[in-house]
Amino acid sequence: MVLTHDQILAEIQAGNIAVEPFDETAVGPASVDLTLAPEIRIFRNIDHSIPVVEGSDFREITKHKVIEDKYTIKPKELILGITKERVTLAPTICGWLNSRSRFARLGLMVHITAPFIQPGVSNRQVLEIFNAGPNNLEIVPGERLCQLIFQRCEGEAEYQ
Repeated sequence: MVLTHDQILAEIQAGNIAVEPFDETAVGPASVDLTLAPEIRIFRNIDHSIPVVEGSDFREITKHKVIEDKYTIKPKELILGITKERVTLAPTICGWLNSRSRFARLGLMVHITAPFIQPGVSNRQVLEIFNAGPNNLEIVPGERLCQLIFQRCEGEAEYQ
């Protein structure tokens, strides 16, 4: 079951969901908006193939950049962002990270793949940000760029 507004707040109160820092106004009808931290990773141009294997590490092919004010993401450009908020889930709750529709209509995909957040997780969420539109888009730190949808698990599990 997807948790709605009042259930999200009840689970936060019970300590089964933590979003830090927490802004109660970010809780919507059935999700919590998360904001972009002022740091991204930009892909470097590599002159060789990158093996897609278990040991591959995105840090080897990206460079870290702090966003002072805004970052212009060009059409067909992929960057990695991270949420300002740390999300902690109980072993009975999982989540789904999604783009917000208002930004998707501009061509911005905030989480292009791997949206599932495992039960028992405690970390900031990496965002796979892609400009699928024909125009340059400016992303701004602190903007509510994505939303997290919570779901109850049948049974318990812990992300390791």
